[in-house]
Amino acid sequence: MKKDIEIPIAKDVHVAVIREWNDEFLSKDWNAYLINNRKDAIEMAIVVSKGYDGDIKTSTMRHGLGTLGPKTFTKIEVLQEEVLALTNEFFVTFFAEGKLYEKKFLFQKNTISEKSLTTIPVIEKEGIFPQKP
Repeated sequence: MKKDIEIPIAKDVHVAVIREWNDEFLSKDWNAYLINNRKDAIEMAIVVSKGYDGDIKTSTMRHGLGTLGPKTFTKIEVLQEEVLALTNEFFVTFFAEGKLYEKKFLFQKNTISEKSLTTIPVIEKEGIFPQKP
């Protein structure tokens, strides 16, 4: 029965966008990170990302990130300046506690900017969390 189906809520796992210096290209880049702020590891983490605004769409990117230990993070991808004008979606799926979790993170168009920077926990750098719907 439907009442018997448990849908776990993904807590303490986040996507943040960080502005960082790139030594290779001698420029500041926007990088998306997956953050595990849980007290336990997450396994088989997969992130599907895309950008869109009406008829304009980016390619869908799929990232297999594996296992993230507790209170750790890993880089998902670099965001090109052109996609900052689009809504950027990150759909995260992972296993923890023997259950499958999923969560969608939306960065609305033009919200990734220097004026929106705040300190991101675990990474301890200036960045941006998606706005709450």
